[in-house]
Amino acid sequence: DTVIPLGAGPEKSLAATKSYLASLAAIAQLVAHWKDDPVLLAALDTLPQALRDAWQQDWSPLTDGLVDARNLFVLGRGLGLGAAQEAALKFKETCGLHAEAYSSAEVKHGPMALVGAGFPVLILAQPDETEAGTLALAEEFRARGAQVWLASPHGNLPVAAAPHPASAPLLAVQSFYRAINALSLRRGFSPDAPPHLNKVTETV
Repeated sequence: DTVIPLGAGPEKSLAATKSYLASLAAIAQLVAHWKDDPVLLAALDTLPQALRDAWQQDWSPLTDGLVDARNLFVLGRGLGLGAAQEAALKFKETCGLHAEAYSSAEVKHGPMALVGAGFPVLILAQPDETEAGTLALAEEFRARGAQVWLASPHGNLPVAAAPHPASAPLLAVQSFYRAINALSLRRGFSPDAPPHLNKVTETV
């Protein structure tokens, strides 16, 4: 019933990258105003620069490491789980790479059985109360011989400083988008024309 313009201009990417980030930013603004949260409101004022900083982060180790991969896990937790799900989707549609997203709190219940020597895992850590458990999980995976990429100040993928924990997923995804574009090209795909996908999806 209510339309909230994103004000981001037309979405030209078939993978809908700009509209995804703009939607998250709009949701964050709604939450900040609904809660009358001055800390989050102030953080949102600095989000554009933080996103520019995120674009400059070097995630080329992830790109280099996944050129010949066939599958991987993407892990996040709490506010970061949605970012992990978005990353897994982009691996599939732009790189032809099978990726599954899980909560880092739940991956041990069954999927953990697949993680062994050389298994690729991308972990997006959140700068909040979930961080310690996520970092511990990354160490556990490394001890198993897994190939781990950890997006964190404590990891091997650098992240832009988040002005608020709620903005961290946007910054992680922004850095990821640059890496996934490069990976798509390295794997022989066109990120602008994913196979079998159309700009408009019709359902009956």
